[in-house]
Amino acid sequence: MLGLMQDRPLVLPHIFHRAEQLFGRKEIVTATADGEQRITIAEWAQRVRRLATALDRLGISADGRVATFCWNTAAHLELYLAAPCTGRVLHTLNIRLFPDQLTYIANHAEDEIVFVDRSLLPLLWPLTDKMDTVRHYVVIDDGADVDIPDDPRILDYDQLLAESEPFAGQFIVEDENTAAAMCYTSGTTGNPKGVVYSHRSTVLHSLISLIADGAALSERDVVLPIVPMFHANAWGLPYGCLLAGSTIVFPGPNMTPKAVLELLASHQVTVTGGVPTIWMGALPMLGDYDLSHLRVLLCGGSAVPKSLSEAYREKLGVPLLHAWGMTETSPIATMSTRRSQHDELTEEQRANVRAKQGQPVPLVELRLVDPDTGDELPWDDVHTGEIQAAGPWIAKEYYRGEGGGSQYTEDGWLRTGDVAAADEYGFVRLVDRTKDLVKSGGEWISSVELENEIMAHPKIAEAAVIAIPHERWVERPMACVVLKPGESLTAEEVLEHLKPRVAKWWLPDAVEFIDEVPKTSVGKFSKKTLRDKFAGYKLPGADA
Repeated sequence: MLGLMQDRPLVLPHIFHRAEQLFGRKEIVTATADGEQRITIAEWAQRVRRLATALDRLGISADGRVATFCWNTAAHLELYLAAPCTGRVLHTLNIRLFPDQLTYIANHAEDEIVFVDRSLLPLLWPLTDKMDTVRHYVVIDDGADVDIPDDPRILDYDQLLAESEPFAGQFIVEDENTAAAMCYTSGTTGNPKGVVYSHRSTVLHSLISLIADGAALSERDVVLPIVPMFHANAWGLPYGCLLAGSTIVFPGPNMTPKAVLELLASHQVTVTGGVPTIWMGALPMLGDYDLSHLRVLLCGGSAVPKSLSEAYREKLGVPLLHAWGMTETSPIATMSTRRSQHDELTEEQRANVRAKQGQPVPLVELRLVDPDTGDELPWDDVHTGEIQAAGPWIAKEYYRGEGGGSQYTEDGWLRTGDVAAADEYGFVRLVDRTKDLVKSGGEWISSVELENEIMAHPKIAEAAVIAIPHERWVERPMACVVLKPGESLTAEEVLEHLKPRVAKWWLPDAVEFIDEVPKTSVGKFSKKTLRDKFAGYKLPGADA
């Protein structure tokens, strides 16, 4: 027996038409080099309609890949809707990737057109002769003082829209499983791999940003997405804002802590989200701004040090809201909102909970698996194993079958590569990446937990722990430490700080002070870079 409900596809045109019809008066603000640009959703929607016609005029194929090389702006949001609402595929290019990776990705995806902010043109243009399938480069003028080459492939974005009539009527995508967007992994090992999001997966994922035990976006909110729009659709915040009718503030190219804090204060932002490095940089200046309107500070991309989250709670009354996921999970898979079982805990115990990655969000299933035996492990906050994920917005394979399916189990679960434990309520505690664990004398040391304890020191800004080969113990941990400006510290003092906090055999065998922890293209610690830097490093007593 079948249900008697209407069979309406879950597609992005619904999000567009809802925003256009119900929230036309709401504003989208973009910070630029020349000041702020404001546009209502009604005006923005007309530009989306013009852009849809422009893609037809340029002969972009029915399912053509429409690439973007852009900051977080209202114009980028126009592309977020115009491409998928016309049946094409939005492809957000990561502006921080190496040139060889960018050209590989553009060719692998077979991009037909690239929209690029004028300020980013110098990064992209030297690569264009190697982008084999791209026929047009459309420059979005963001006020940057950058010369535009005289080349017939280059078009002006505003002129293109002005010469195009608005698309009339309703956008229609009949099959909800049609590709809507694609994003490539950061490629820390091997070539980046393409993750292709469907309309169905994107709509369902967007709804999660509206749930109470999440960001709980509403029409009253003012949202500042700091996480880049080129990274996993900015955690779904742009689409979620359009669904809810929230006011959106985009930071544009200036992502310095000072610029971000000024936007948070001047627009009375209520919800924002970014990686830990953003919040680390902003912490010393919090007292200079009125941030009393903030109710949600999303933080993801890597494990959040408890000391950082608690510093925000102490200064603002609002801790960082930890979330976990990856490009392959669209990316939200867990969120660490407070639940009823935490009501009776002490403040210190609650701080430990806030440092966890949280409970799986609705529709996402997680399990912990022993990587050696393949056995599923209990949720007891003791046993650790690889997180595997399944759900309607979890990738089932990579574009063009890259990776040979090795990241997916026989029964269809995603092998995330993250090692974690989970308590009886399903609250995930990230231990490490499988490739970043330190195996010493047959026992595992969590680099993440060790880093968090090091960063609890008041003089330390950042810390990354890597494994160094050891003749006797196979591997031992080395701490790479960045001090706060004007501070001094010795390796012995770092170890003294750690002694009451971790097991004796976890103590690093060496502490190296560095100027900065290198970052990946999405702001995570690049431990591969550190491992390369310290290749051949001789630990004290390594020959013992």
